[in-house]
Amino acid sequence: MNQNDMKKAAAEKALEFIQPDTIVGVGTGSTVNYFIDALAQIKNRIRGAVSSSEQSSQRLKDHGIEVFDLNSIDDLDVYIDGADEITQYMAMIKGGGAALTREKIVAAVAKKFICIADDSKQVDVLGNFPLPVEVIPMARSYVARELVKLGGDPECRQGVITDNGNVILDVYNLHILDPKALETKINALVGVVTNGLFALRGADILVLGTATDVKVIK
Repeated sequence: MNQNDMKKAAAEKALEFIQPDTIVGVGTGSTVNYFIDALAQIKNRIRGAVSSSEQSSQRLKDHGIEVFDLNSIDDLDVYIDGADEITQYMAMIKGGGAALTREKIVAAVAKKFICIADDSKQVDVLGNFPLPVEVIPMARSYVARELVKLGGDPECRQGVITDNGNVILDVYNLHILDPKALETKINALVGVVTNGLFALRGADILVLGTATDVKVIK
């Protein structure tokens, strides 16, 4: 299987975690797009979905799947999303699609977080993929200076405004040995909305597409 085949296989495997008559949390990205397409095959068995981005919401609606506002529901059984990097301890870097804040909110509400990915996303140490940080625009320069003090090389992602109206700083050259501590430290910076480390609330299950099969890692 090539990389797209592995993404598709992992996405389809994730359907096994969807219970009937529930609302499904849905993330953002290329692997999630495969999941949304697969979810459409069982749309009559579910109530609908909660989405982490306008892009995913539109794809769900195009398939005839009802999209609920997160504030309108009491609980969420499962959240399905991808990762830019994930370790064996289920800590992740996310936000390559600039939807990290809404992804983190939906993940916080969900009882179970299922990460779907191809095996190129599994790493020993986070940081080879630049860490996205969503920042209120007027704080961009201040936050960038503080991120340099933390050992990173931040660059503003050009031409990108998040669904929340903010900017993204991509932080390069980090070697993240303690993702929980760094997540907390960056989120404490004034002007930061959130960062793309999902360590305090990591994945519960990893569905990993490989060249030969799909592995479910708990």
